[in-house]
Amino acid sequence: MRTRRAATAGKLTVVLATLVLVVAGCGGPSPRAWAASVCEALAPWRAEINKLTSSTQQQMTAQTTPTQAKENLVRLFDGAEQASETARRKVEEAGVPETDHGEEISAGFRASLSKVRDAYGRARDTIDGLDTGEATAFYNGVRAAVDTLNKEYDASALDTSKLNSEELKQAFDEVPECR
Repeated sequence: MRTRRAATAGKLTVVLATLVLVVAGCGGPSPRAWAASVCEALAPWRAEINKLTSSTQQQMTAQTTPTQAKENLVRLFDGAEQASETARRKVEEAGVPETDHGEEISAGFRASLSKVRDAYGRARDTIDGLDTGEATAFYNGVRAAVDTLNKEYDASALDTSKLNSEELKQAFDEVPECR
């Protein structure tokens, strides 16, 4: 019995070692494929954020009650948070591009989208916590929340100067998904 178990364990070890070598030998997507996947993830996100930004601006100037404005803004910021998370997840699913500093570049994109997602979530939570009993105080709170959101959004921008890859720059310029 022991010999049979030892032989089976030995075969399993060889299979696992071979599997590890095969998986380790598999590289990530090419720069062009990665850029295309990232642009496919970001295009709907940008469109959704633009739509939500426009709706937020309209909501800020609309003649609604504070309660209605609060409901609408919470829903808008929740949508922006969800859109940002969807884009982040799709960039993560794109993998790591097979290029110098590919892991760092992929992580930078994901981190930037995480920060944007979190900024929208904080804005939503802040507005959701505002009292609607006094309109002036409510709208002052909304303005403060939007100001904070804008600062956090600006701070979340990806610093591409540190994520330098000529292959990826060329890929982002050339693939149709990024135009």
